[in-house]
Amino acid sequence: MKKVNLIALILAIVAVTFSCKNDKKEVKNEASGVTQNGITLTASEMKRGSEIFFDRCAGCHGSSRKGATGPHLLPKAPKGNNRPGTTLLGVAGIRVFIENGTPAGMPEWKGILPEKDIEIMTRFLQVDPPVIPPYGLPEITKSWNLIIPVADRPTKPLHNRNINNYFGVIMRDAGKVAIIDGDTKEKIVVLKTGFAVHILRTSASGRYIYSVGRDGRITMIDTYSKIPTIVAEVKGGFDARSVEVSKYKGYEDKYLVFGGYSPSHIAIFDAQTLEPLSVTPTAGNACDGKKEFIEEARVASIVASHSDPVWICNIKERGMVDIVDYTDPRNPKITEIPTARFLHDGGFDSTGRYFLVAANASNKIVVIDVPNKKLVKIIPTGIKPHPGRGTNIKNKLGNLWITSHLGENKLSLIKTNPGKGQWTVVKEIKATGSGGGALFVKSHPKSKHLWVDRTLNPDPKLNSAVDVFDTNTLKLIKTLPAPDGVDGRAVHFEYNQKGDEVWVSYFMGKKNAIVIYNDKTLKVKQIIQGDWVQNPTGKFNVYNTTHDIY
Repeated sequence: MKKVNLIALILAIVAVTFSCKNDKKEVKNEASGVTQNGITLTASEMKRGSEIFFDRCAGCHGSSRKGATGPHLLPKAPKGNNRPGTTLLGVAGIRVFIENGTPAGMPEWKGILPEKDIEIMTRFLQVDPPVIPPYGLPEITKSWNLIIPVADRPTKPLHNRNINNYFGVIMRDAGKVAIIDGDTKEKIVVLKTGFAVHILRTSASGRYIYSVGRDGRITMIDTYSKIPTIVAEVKGGFDARSVEVSKYKGYEDKYLVFGGYSPSHIAIFDAQTLEPLSVTPTAGNACDGKKEFIEEARVASIVASHSDPVWICNIKERGMVDIVDYTDPRNPKITEIPTARFLHDGGFDSTGRYFLVAANASNKIVVIDVPNKKLVKIIPTGIKPHPGRGTNIKNKLGNLWITSHLGENKLSLIKTNPGKGQWTVVKEIKATGSGGGALFVKSHPKSKHLWVDRTLNPDPKLNSAVDVFDTNTLKLIKTLPAPDGVDGRAVHFEYNQKGDEVWVSYFMGKKNAIVIYNDKTLKVKQIIQGDWVQNPTGKFNVYNTTHDIY
């Protein structure tokens, strides 16, 4: 796939700008579809456009297309936004962006989306987005399905497998989660879960695995069964990306929190049954003091404190870090900390006291003192930091928490321990090649290696390879291309329980796979493939996820 030609991109935009004749806004809603700004979509085309946007675009551009990590995609620019509306770009201009992507991290969709879908999107993005209907506690409760009551579940494992080394693997586009035995590398089961599952979380005991799909569906998997089994489900909203459980002593396995993208709310459930307990909308004023009211205030990453009965919920568009006290789950007390827009992913430092989260559209990392519920510092890093949970290493520079970036080839290493340089970027290193596109970094307390992907880089040689650095010298040791017989983009790393293997996903290719490396030798240990390996993305080891080891 070719890289973005910026000159061609600019010329295309200029050309369609001068030829644009859509000044008059006329909206016509008929049973057959929508007509607006001279653009017509049939009902089936509008439905298909909504599906594509929800699946591929909403995470960065917002469910209502108002923008976040990516710019707004509305026909007319929102008040105060300097970017022109999509009608100004027209069909040709929108196509250029869809097909070629952008240097800031948007992937090129030519060759991935069928031509028919690209054509529909060039029109879909020139009409207003569909209206999102209400979805609150009554609707959530109606969706609740307790499949196996607690009393009917086993009280101890009905097998001799090592649950701590189970891997939950997301088969994103298939709407499935595979449970793999990390000791034997055997596929135990593939379960049908929510659509486009984004993340998996484990209960404090490690018994249950919870998945959340981009369709807002939460699935609860019991690992004590002879074969892991879905025991409860509930739909927390129309769009979501995060769940987390209560981990503080005395509250283990009691409550689960759901972060809604659409509608934007925080919902709390009984973690044993998924019974809905409360819903708290997250709409409110932005963090910058301008009193701008944000209706679509999506809940991005969520982490659970091990030292306090709280969750840290990051309210993306508002730039607020919400500390949610779950001691009274039906009436949760929430402390809001103004930080920076737009909050996304993050994780704890090595002590578990400080939470670091990317305000990626602001090119900053935010540091929160969780026990004291206060902002410590906002640190400039690079263009669109994207750490996932980030990762912690230790060397002569001190204790370091690391983020990669979507928008440029840079890893920023932030010192977290007290002393000179604390909460500053003390070192920057680069991966192979040029450009950004890195989604995840990973290391382990027992490892001397730092792993980096380049999943969204437009260069196939880069997005199919991973870089490995020495954590002591911070020098690049090796670039590992896709092994023979494996095709696709490399994404996401996970160590096994012992910390001596690294599992890497290859997706969006013709020969998808999970590749397992020996972390010491950097040699391929095993390749997991088969018809059931359908676009694997995130992988979550039960022990590491339960104990927040990264």
